[in-house]
Amino acid sequence: MGRAFEYRKARKMKRWGHMARVFTKLGKEIEIAVKAGGPDASANTRLRILIQNAKAENMPKENVERAIKRATEKDAADYKEVIYEGYGPNGIAFLVETATDNTNRTVANVRMYFNKCGGTLGNSGSVGFMFDHKCVFKFKSAGDVDPEELELEMIDLGVDEFYPEEDGITVYAPYESFGAIQKWLDDKGFEIVSGESVRIPTDVKELDAEGRESVEKLVEKLEEDDDVVNVYHTMKEPDEE
Repeated sequence: MGRAFEYRKARKMKRWGHMARVFTKLGKEIEIAVKAGGPDASANTRLRILIQNAKAENMPKENVERAIKRATEKDAADYKEVIYEGYGPNGIAFLVETATDNTNRTVANVRMYFNKCGGTLGNSGSVGFMFDHKCVFKFKSAGDVDPEELELEMIDLGVDEFYPEEDGITVYAPYESFGAIQKWLDDKGFEIVSGESVRIPTDVKELDAEGRESVEKLVEKLEEDDDVVNVYHTMKEPDEE
């Protein structure tokens, strides 16, 4: 299954263990989408996809509605998306995506986590080149569709990884193709289950058990911060091929 399977497995394991934080972070992303494109999901592509993502994560409908309402209020927090880059213990590269209404607080916290765990927060661009920025969509087929023919059609949209599964189809493509793929799926009548941005390391580094533990400690501290949306790194997981 390659990188897609590894990513999905790690992503699901993380979310199953931290559902409350996942809902908080999805709420922030929804607020950002509403502020950028309005509260009407039919006219706001990003919001529509995030609502689908929330549904896939079993986020209660009331939580989604509250996030949309918060974003339309006059005193709503002004969240910004900021990416931090650096090196964790054992030279493992880290890329940390955040959504924050106070960048001074967020950068101070992120720097503290790196320092406490034997890492160093770097400058913008210091490790970003080590990750491929991809979009990933999961969708359900519309009627009887030949997966091979569908894959060929989607290659023209930029799709470079295609995985038919029992509960749908998952595709990966360069992030720049996000809008084109979303529109194509909508136009063709496919049900989009989820769609998001991911950062996939171009190379990974294998560590022993002690080394993995030190990296996982930094990952845990970062993920516990409410401002942090996603954490990516270049450590090879023990079950990866």
